[in-house]
Amino acid sequence: MTGWSGFILAFAVFFVSHSLPVRPAVKARIVALIGARGFSLAYSALSVLVLTWLIVAAGRAPYVELWPRQPWQSWVPLVALALASVIVALAIGRPNPLSFGGGRNAAFDPAHPGIVGWVRHPLLVAIGLWAGAHMVPNGDLAHVILFGTFLGFAILGTTLIDRRKRRQMGAQWERLTQTARRVEVTPGGLVRVVVGLGLWGLLLWLHMPVIGVWPLP
Repeated sequence: MTGWSGFILAFAVFFVSHSLPVRPAVKARIVALIGARGFSLAYSALSVLVLTWLIVAAGRAPYVELWPRQPWQSWVPLVALALASVIVALAIGRPNPLSFGGGRNAAFDPAHPGIVGWVRHPLLVAIGLWAGAHMVPNGDLAHVILFGTFLGFAILGTTLIDRRKRRQMGAQWERLTQTARRVEVTPGGLVRVVVGLGLWGLLLWLHMPVIGVWPLP
């Protein structure tokens, strides 16, 4: 299925695949079958596959130009993706009770918050950087709808999560959000930065065989 129908179908499957499995009753049944770790791995794999399908479907949709392509525009997602990859590497598995994607949240220290001192919702910021930067060189209707939706999700998500966390945590919210902004150079942090840059390189290498577009200017 190609054209707008294929793009609409991919979008529909994307939203269903990201909403149905996380419903409490559905998630509980899946976790009972394959365990919590199995659920996380399966859900992550499904997300990557459906997102790839959605991006490919956007490229096959009818081309309706909103603004022209310029050579300099390719640098915007190239640089933004490097930053987003490092942010993800610095955030994954680190304590962050203020958002999602954290681990060992009880160990969170507002005086030494790491990346959370700069961005409270690092994974949403990474998604926003990826989506907003990709809109620049992809000025056709299908890609603007695609990346604009993800950018809107990232921006709205920060507000919704803040509201929910503030309600759940009460007075503790005010204490934990008084985070220090500092650059702390540690061996573990440097390793994460290297891993983030490695992830960036891997995404660039996979871009052509998976998405079908060469990402470098």
